[in-house]
Amino acid sequence: MQHARSRRLRVFLGAFGEPGHAFPMLALGAGLVALGHEVTFETWSRWREYVEAEGMRFLAAPEYPVFPTRDRPLKPYEAVVLATAETRPGLAQAAPDVVVHDILTLAPALAAELEGVAVATLIPHLYPAGERGFPPYAVGARLPRTAAGRALWRAFERPVQRGLRLGRAELNGARTQLGLPSLGRFHGGLSQQLCIVGTFPQLEYPRCWPDQVRVVGPMMWEPPFEPVEPPPGEQPLVLIAPSTAQDPEHRLLRAALAGLAREPVRVLATWNRRPLSGPVAVSGNSRLVDWISYSRTMPRCALVICHAGHGTMARALASGCPVLTIPHVGDMAENAARADWAGVGVRLPWRLLSPASVRLAARRALDEPSLASRARELAAWAADNDGAGRAAKLVESLGFAQRDGNAPTR
Repeated sequence: MQHARSRRLRVFLGAFGEPGHAFPMLALGAGLVALGHEVTFETWSRWREYVEAEGMRFLAAPEYPVFPTRDRPLKPYEAVVLATAETRPGLAQAAPDVVVHDILTLAPALAAELEGVAVATLIPHLYPAGERGFPPYAVGARLPRTAAGRALWRAFERPVQRGLRLGRAELNGARTQLGLPSLGRFHGGLSQQLCIVGTFPQLEYPRCWPDQVRVVGPMMWEPPFEPVEPPPGEQPLVLIAPSTAQDPEHRLLRAALAGLAREPVRVLATWNRRPLSGPVAVSGNSRLVDWISYSRTMPRCALVICHAGHGTMARALASGCPVLTIPHVGDMAENAARADWAGVGVRLPWRLLSPASVRLAARRALDEPSLASRARELAAWAADNDGAGRAAKLVESLGFAQRDGNAPTR
């Protein structure tokens, strides 16, 4: 019995509550519970039911906005300082051997550093730090194929460096307020002990990887939901899967439904329980629902149309389904560029979004067999590589190293 307890870790997880960040951490937590560890998950209250159903202890996270708004003008690092003070008592009470924080959720990492606990970072999407000759992250440009292209992107290094220096200064200001030393490196919010990258390695540009970075594959979790039947027939099934956080007017949903109304396909669309501002026209070959299980539906699809949020895109590829990406904001343009580069999708710029452009792009995606073939290759890789399971074992190794006094410094 004593030996069993010695092999049981206490792990503290922290992620803010948007599905693209909370769900991968839920997957990790479930993997750690399956290994027999005691897990506390600090996240938004909306996920409490699912956290507890997966065998974890729920801890309510401070719910500050990630970006300031007119109604909530708190700046990001101001929120980090306040959230760290709120998180630290709960983290100290949990007495974890290791803490894992989401890339956008810095409070658990800073609280762990104050408590002297090992820290790992979960990046639930592509690795954001670039290399010389890479396009700046999130601009949506593909990796250059020529020396001239690499030279062009090197010309952007100076403004990118200015942005990195500003970010470092803002983070160090928060660290100073918390009594922590300043950092000289860029990307100071990423752990130097362990960074887990939850994406397909096939979507990552070739590079020299830092020793602490591990690309484990997509880390997928979704709330349980009953299957939804698509429109009847034998035509190819197209899923319209808009973002759960962006495009409040549902422009993609409306344009895709209109553009595919007379195409020889069946269309299943969801508005993901985000309020519709008015009626949506649904043709005879389509069905519109409030929510859908992607894991049950995407393996039956010939194409997924999405904003290129990483979680949706990765789920489609893990199901062997190519994507038509219409990136809206944030890192969506980067995700769309990587899908194009990897040969698993077609991308349509947001500024060109219309029923006609969606129709033409969908035809192109459906008529190109190599896209589906390459997506099936990624699905086969995902079937052999459980991202959440691999991540859980990495966290386990770090936790035991911390307990044994062999953990690397942050």
